[in-house]
Amino acid sequence: MQENIVQMRNITKSFPGVKALDEVSFYLKSGEVMALLGENGAGKSTLMKILSGVYPRDGGTIEVFGSGIREMTPQKAKELGIAIIHQELNMCQHLTVAENIFLGREWTKGMFLSDKEMNKAAAGILGRMNMELDPGSLVGSLAVSKQQMVEIAKALSVNARILIMDEPTSALTSKEINDLFSMIRKLKSEGCGIVYISHRLEELKHIVDRVTIMRDGRFITSMDFAQDRLEEIITHMVGREIKQKFPRVSCPKGRKIMEVRHLNAGHMVRDINLELYEGEIVGIAGLMGAGRTETTRAVFGADKKESGQIFLDGKEISIHKVEDSIKAGIVLAPEDRKRDGLCINLSVRDNISLPNLDILCGHLGVVNRKKENEMTGKSVVSLKIKLPGPEVDAGSLSGGNQQKVVVGKWLARNSRVVIFDEPTRGIDVAAKVEIYNLMNELKQRGIGVLFVSSEMPEILGISDRILVMCDGKITGELMAADATQDKILKYATQFESKIS
Repeated sequence: MQENIVQMRNITKSFPGVKALDEVSFYLKSGEVMALLGENGAGKSTLMKILSGVYPRDGGTIEVFGSGIREMTPQKAKELGIAIIHQELNMCQHLTVAENIFLGREWTKGMFLSDKEMNKAAAGILGRMNMELDPGSLVGSLAVSKQQMVEIAKALSVNARILIMDEPTSALTSKEINDLFSMIRKLKSEGCGIVYISHRLEELKHIVDRVTIMRDGRFITSMDFAQDRLEEIITHMVGREIKQKFPRVSCPKGRKIMEVRHLNAGHMVRDINLELYEGEIVGIAGLMGAGRTETTRAVFGADKKESGQIFLDGKEISIHKVEDSIKAGIVLAPEDRKRDGLCINLSVRDNISLPNLDILCGHLGVVNRKKENEMTGKSVVSLKIKLPGPEVDAGSLSGGNQQKVVVGKWLARNSRVVIFDEPTRGIDVAAKVEIYNLMNELKQRGIGVLFVSSEMPEILGISDRILVMCDGKITGELMAADATQDKILKYATQFESKIS
């Protein structure tokens, strides 16, 4: 019989204006994978941060391996073999892969770092994960998916007996996810207890033994996992039945809003031609590294384009930098919201106001506070952003609510085109539906919607038209009615032959 290696009873935690955890109880057994589920803001991450010593608890008890823990700190958690992989990456961009893995536990010879030994040990850990990655590479030069794998390697390097994974697959490719699942199964066989937090419910069938469900800071239920219980699980998570995961709104196709001709930007954006019309949502599909994000960044002006033309409402516009794009009416909700979409140490009000100062400021450059309050309030209400007040730091919000703030700051502008790059990454089922409804609302208002997604069901469920990219080029175009996963994958693998 498996023993309880973690027992948390009646845990409470409050932040200013918010009761994050209300008498939550939780347990974890050795050698099991337990999925901790709930909407954004349910308290999952807060509970795990208490277990890993990041936050002190206000009340309740914690037992680890049968011993009561009076005060849990990060150091105490590390000594007990508890490791956490946070949803938002905490990498030191200027350090190497090996230096990040052993950060705070550096190997030394006398007064000097033992880089050779650390690189060798890091290579061994990465090898266990089937990761072909140079331990000497700077983390800042890696794609988000590779940085995620480094974060996982860091946790594995401490020989964790209790491993907490918070949205570990949100930026990984299919192969990397399979490698991660193989690693999870290996750790499970060795007796490691794993807490797995994910909004990708389709993943659960591959690795999960049991689910614990939270809602609004409270424990709801715990049950053995079974594939045929997914609808029941979703209902427990959101407190109601979700009848339609991919709401689709039909609109007549209107006039052309935007056209991109022969756009080139580096190796990953090659001769891109696309059109966007009123009354449609256009999805961009493709495998990781196909050039989807790079294309959106080039259109938005975040990356310098080498050649090409962009037309908006029939007139050519000149975009050399992001400010040109915003003023023209083309805006972007980026893939990495924490790094590129938010000022996490500023308030929600400031985040919504900052890109709109040209609207909010008078002739003397003074912000009109009444307009600012109205703008912030409208964004919060229309997007159902959960927060104690507009002055709370954006970084303190859950992942789903952070994404809503990123989108909300553009709603005040008379934007003609809104580009979403992985808009539902790390967002729960109910919040995803709200984002889809927002996209539909923009479509109905005659605003062009272009979005990138790595989730095939999302691309198929929301898009009116699908562009497929491979190797930096658009290799196929499908109408939603004709699109299938097989057709998308066929176009997504049309690589050019590099052998002459």
